[in-house]
Amino acid sequence: MSTAVPLIVRVLASSVSVAGKAGKIVRDVMSKGELGIVEKGKDDYQTEADRSAQRCIIASLSAQYPKVNIIGEEDNPDNEGDISSEWLAVDADKEILSIECPSFLKGVKEEDIVIWVDPLDGTSEYTQGFLEHVTVLIGISVNEKPVAGVIHQPYFKSLIDGEKKIGRTIWGLQEVGVGGYTAAPPPDSLVITTTRSHSNPIVEKALQVMNASQILRVGGAGYKVLQLLEGVASIYVFASPGCKKWDTCAPEAILNAAGGKLTDILGNYYKYGASVTKPNKTGVLAAVNNDLHTYALNRIPQELKDKLASSK
Repeated sequence: MSTAVPLIVRVLASSVSVAGKAGKIVRDVMSKGELGIVEKGKDDYQTEADRSAQRCIIASLSAQYPKVNIIGEEDNPDNEGDISSEWLAVDADKEILSIECPSFLKGVKEEDIVIWVDPLDGTSEYTQGFLEHVTVLIGISVNEKPVAGVIHQPYFKSLIDGEKKIGRTIWGLQEVGVGGYTAAPPPDSLVITTTRSHSNPIVEKALQVMNASQILRVGGAGYKVLQLLEGVASIYVFASPGCKKWDTCAPEAILNAAGGKLTDILGNYYKYGASVTKPNKTGVLAAVNNDLHTYALNRIPQELKDKLASSK
């Protein structure tokens, strides 16, 4: 890989390649039928696919960018040590390598970068067979801000030149744009996407005040943001501290690159530096554009915002 290509572009290109390899690992574990499920907490599961995909991603990126700080969801001793060479991704996506790097990112050094990895977003859905909800997330932040990201769908099916293909990778880079999918405008009526498995009274109250024509309940932050990008939903609302930085770094980066916006329920941006706390304690509010985000933010009662803020 040419070092003449700016570092941030090379990291994104490598992340696109390794996300595809991690997606294959996710499919392979499912096809063998031995998921190795571990319950980390209430409604919080880990499978062999989570563990193996994370080892693949972290080992591959660490080998190429040893000074980059990489934070993965699965904190497990099994993620340490040598891994099979067939799991190592050493190539980079050629399409990404050819894009023009924004001027403000050209001088970025490895030490400036933090990568947030969710090797299998939507684990609960994965174990229950809702495979279209499953994504692999790799978010790239610089100076605590998400600037690039990858969302890979291991089970997305398409027909290209008469051949069936499984898997799709969506990417985004700030001030460059997005790729890997067909963008669509938001639906004519207000459609909300929200959690499928982590609801509570505060979450439901935040949904009721939106006056939406439809509420979609799906798994995974990555899949919810893809619904925004593809015109299936208008706004993503989750008034609860249930997700983490590795859930939102990549989706936020891609949504921003597409002209959308992702914040907490109070309208504040999350920070993605190496030393920040991992939980997103004040929920998630995202939309395909600033106007829809402002609408949603203004609809949420102050008492709900205060209640969520007080739980920090």
